[in-house]
Amino acid sequence: QVQLVESGGGLVQTGESLRLSCAASGTRFSTNAMGWYRQAPGKQRELVAVIAYGGTTNYEDSVKGRFTISRDNAKNTVYLQMNSLKPKDTDVYYCTAGPSIATIQFGSWGQGTQVTVSS
Repeated sequence: QVQLVESGGGLVQTGESLRLSCAASGTRFSTNAMGWYRQAPGKQRELVAVIAYGGTTNYEDSVKGRFTISRDNAKNTVYLQMNSLKPKDTDVYYCTAGPSIATIQFGSWGQGTQVTVSS
């Protein structure tokens, strides 16, 4: 069982930055892929960014060029640097980990951290 501990959410103004962190405990297989999803009330959870152990990344189109996902394999930690934040980025952000990018949705999830961007 993988445990994911998130940190770094908060309230910022439009154009500001935040950095989310997520520390994972678990085997190399169970955390081969790590990433972030977000969810607004009443909406489906959507992909933000994912990264494989070797560094391959995938981003949702609306965050490309503004968000950067990275990981420290030695610490089993994934980061999401969010720049030029917009009000539409306001959501609960969830860390996730799984055996592969393709199946990460079926892996483990964190408790979520709120990101609020005021206009």
